Amino acid sequence: MSEAVLPTQEQVLEALKVVKDPEIPVNIVDLGLVYDVEVKEDGVVDITMTLTAIGCPAQDIVKADAEIAVMKFPGVHTVNVDFVWSPPWTPARMTEDGKRQMRMFGFNV
Repeated sequence: MSEAVLPTQEQVLEALKVVKDPEIPVNIVDLGLVYDVEVKEDGVVDITMTLTAIGCPAQDIVKADAEIAVMKFPGVHTVNVDFVWSPPWTPARMTEDGKRQMRMFGFNV
């Protein structure tokens, strides 16, 4: 029986682009909310991220959506989402694509 090939960090980041902040119509990767992704050989994926504000009511939704998106990869059996508040998020962390999307929705970034 062959072992599943684990996803790369880039593949995990691409998968996380389906996860959107419920209040902002841009995915968490392009918003710059994902600080780090670590794919471990034992099938555990650790995601370090933040939200746009401490106490964001969408935290549980974002966490669950991120877990679901990454659990779709063969060989991944655990996804840990760790929210951190340092460094704090600012719009400067957004990708150029994220800024373009925000402008399309009328935000001035």
